Amino acid sequence: MIQAGQAACALEGRVGDSHLACRFAHGSRELMLDSKPQSRSDDYLSVARITWFANSDLELVKGSGSVRRRFLDFLGVQSMPGYRKALRDYERTLRSRNALLKEGRPRREVLAFDSPLIEVGEVLVKVRRALVQAITPLAQTACTGISGAADALSVVYVPGCAEPFAESLAASRGEEERLRQTVRGPHRDDLEISLNGLKASAFASEGQHRSIVLALKIAQARHLESLHEKPPVLLLDDIFGELDAARRNRLISSLPADAQTIITTTFLDWAEGHPIEKVFQLAEGRLS
Repeated sequence: MIQAGQAACALEGRVGDSHLACRFAHGSRELMLDSKPQSRSDDYLSVARITWFANSDLELVKGSGSVRRRFLDFLGVQSMPGYRKALRDYERTLRSRNALLKEGRPRREVLAFDSPLIEVGEVLVKVRRALVQAITPLAQTACTGISGAADALSVVYVPGCAEPFAESLAASRGEEERLRQTVRGPHRDDLEISLNGLKASAFASEGQHRSIVLALKIAQARHLESLHEKPPVLLLDDIFGELDAARRNRLISSLPADAQTIITTTFLDWAEGHPIEKVFQLAEGRLS
């Protein structure tokens, strides 16, 4: 968004009664909430609740487990106070523990990090499991709606450790010493996504991949709406892709009706019959 030859760009607006602003320069970012600088994003995200989709989100189906963990973590930050702190504490403790394992330090030094790792790790597992249980039926309904009841979606939380975490961590000691890293824990969590009983990453078409991810995003929006009594802002970039005309129409109808929604697209043949308040056109560097 920073124009060629310029040093920075800024964006501001209102969400409810709050005024938010962000300033982006090359290599830096500044967030403001009601004219107060935000050194951390917790309070900012608690107000600026959004759900976005971009083509890179197709990695939720096709990519590694880290992509799906980021999806859960972003939802966790916007759903539960204190989640971001628990996540940061876990990541910091994990880095320290892995550094000791990599250096081959005495076991008693490694064990000193077990208790804090287990404490915050159990928080992450509990919240992530609850999030998946909450959004799965919402995603299934959205996927059925987008596909016209042609596809049945399944989303299963796969923890990166057996429970209780403490026993799983102790049982992995030999493997840890061999690989010199922590091999059990929430940093190995994943989601198992299936469509019509088959693994989606291997058997679903490109259009079905898009439908699955959009269903997950709709579920995210509806979950946030249920928690906060109003939907998040929807930012949807090039959502139609490989979807046929029927799926495009069903997708628009599946979006939360009361959400402020901003869609970027290169064509408008899907728009007929849907309420659109404003159309902005970008041409030759100008927005009209």
